[in-house]
Amino acid sequence: MKTRDKIVQASLELFNEHGERAITTNHIAAHLNISPGNLYYHFRNKEDIIRSIFSLYEQHLESGFQPYVDKEVDVDLLVGYFDAMFYTLWQFRFMYANLADILSRDETLKNRYLKAQQDVLARSTGVLEKLNQDGFLAVNETDVKPLADTIKMLVSFWISYKLTQTQSNIGSITKESLYEGLLRVIMLFKSYATPDSQATFSRLESYYIALAKEAA
Repeated sequence: MKTRDKIVQASLELFNEHGERAITTNHIAAHLNISPGNLYYHFRNKEDIIRSIFSLYEQHLESGFQPYVDKEVDVDLLVGYFDAMFYTLWQFRFMYANLADILSRDETLKNRYLKAQQDVLARSTGVLEKLNQDGFLAVNETDVKPLADTIKMLVSFWISYKLTQTQSNIGSITKESLYEGLLRVIMLFKSYATPDSQATFSRLESYYIALAKEAA
């Protein structure tokens, strides 16, 4: 792995474990056993590193939430979307935990974030529209986009909500607590499920309840 990629991965790990505010470029360099000068050869500052991490985040959002085409709607299809959701929350949890502060320091990153959120809303709306057309959901056409936006808001602010509720730090975010967030999203889906799809959503719910227990 190239030094630049090692810096990005190490930074992501340290930010997730300790919180972005607690980690400096010196911490990152020491963790990798390289000199600060070597780190600055690849990145101007910590904000530059965060922008590179954000590029990974953008790539995942683009690949993980595309509307399905010519596929049967079943538990496996839905698990793919919910696993992508879980991965996003877990892999980039430091960002969700301190989003307002991170974006307030970097106008360019803020604009990229807003664009990424607009794109994921469009793709998520497309997924819901397809589920609606296939008789898997029963949502009024005018409510599809607001529902997608509600799901996006729940996912985006779940980590900060949990941290506020427990008055703890980023290191206390567990996989179990993230599965709890996914189960809240499934609860929303179940409220719009058709009689034919109720059983599928119940199996999906049971699957993630089991994963949450394993993670406890």
